[in-house]
Amino acid sequence: MAAQQHAASGGRTPEQIREHYEIEKGLADRLRRAGKEERRTLYTTVYDELFRRVPHHQQLTRKVDAAAKARAVAWLVKFLDRFLYPGSVYLEVGPGDCALAVAMTGRARQVYAVDVSDEITKSAGFPPNFQLILSDGCSIPVPERSVDLAFSNQLMEHLHPDDAMEQLRNIHASLVEGGRYVCITPNRLTGPHDISRHYDDVATGLHLKEYTAGELADMFRNAGFTDVSVFVGIRGRYVQVPLVMAVLLESLAEALPRVLRRKVMKWRLFRMLFGVVLAAQK
Repeated sequence: MAAQQHAASGGRTPEQIREHYEIEKGLADRLRRAGKEERRTLYTTVYDELFRRVPHHQQLTRKVDAAAKARAVAWLVKFLDRFLYPGSVYLEVGPGDCALAVAMTGRARQVYAVDVSDEITKSAGFPPNFQLILSDGCSIPVPERSVDLAFSNQLMEHLHPDDAMEQLRNIHASLVEGGRYVCITPNRLTGPHDISRHYDDVATGLHLKEYTAGELADMFRNAGFTDVSVFVGIRGRYVQVPLVMAVLLESLAEALPRVLRRKVMKWRLFRMLFGVVLAAQK
């Protein structure tokens, strides 16, 4: 049991986890309280500060496990390949250490990586068809109608709820007609998924809002997307399921008493079924 808890915490001590929680919750509160104009610069400030003050953050330490990172990237490449064709332009929003975006340079004519911070990647070298672009958290500073496939993984939940729709519309504007946006985000019904999962019942860290598939599908349609699809699976092996089925399952899960739902959602099968993987077309 101790070994399992150690692995689940990323090998960090309880003191390090508590330190991370206190710092991240304080930074998240700053974002939640900030006005729209302040948030345009605050996203970058907050994430730069987080990575400086929490050097044991898993996004920083995970880079040393090259084999695990390579497997995770390979699974995502396998999934995204179905949406690509020769000469595609690929956009990744919130690329983290850019490992996936760099891998996509071998499959796309041009790769854009848009993030609010370059703290993780500032010393990295990139291929010639790769461009890292800093954003204010809402804007997507690439040419309009230039992107064939946009992708984000564990991004939507980090946006202030007031900014999420604006970013969706900007991603929509960046896509060519028929282009697709693939979004992976944790389901709030199995959460919280940020550092506050160790202490709280709902996300209080830098997951400013977690969503269900049904909630996100409605937002995508309101942003102008059509043909919203849901995928279920793990490790690159995904199958498409009807959106109505996913929404029905979420409704049934939400009707369960919270204590029972939290127990059920710990089962691997249910966590797989309730992962939010959406693909929407312009």
